[in-house]
Amino acid sequence: MLSLGLFVRLEAKPGKEKEIAAFLMQGLQMVQGETINPLWFALRLGPSTFGVFDAFQNEPGRQAHLNGPIAKALMAQTPNLMAPPSIEKLDVLGAKISREVGNAD
Repeated sequence: MLSLGLFVRLEAKPGKEKEIAAFLMQGLQMVQGETINPLWFALRLGPSTFGVFDAFQNEPGRQAHLNGPIAKALMAQTPNLMAPPSIEKLDVLGAKISREVGNAD
């Protein structure tokens, strides 16, 4: 069961919104090979506010992700693209994850 998570809030510097979105898409490519976080979302919360939510089965997995290549890439890009990110550890109280995701259209 997914019991732990991270929520990372990113605030783009003025004019860097497209670059943040592209950076998050690169993050998606990086996370595809990870098995420690079976759930990962890149989010746009507003015109210049972005976020990442991911979930983990245990604390060692969450810590490995926080010390891994995606986190390092995020910190390396912070001075150029965004204010220092807000990284929140959280507990997942419940989750529904379907194997098939269909189109609502």
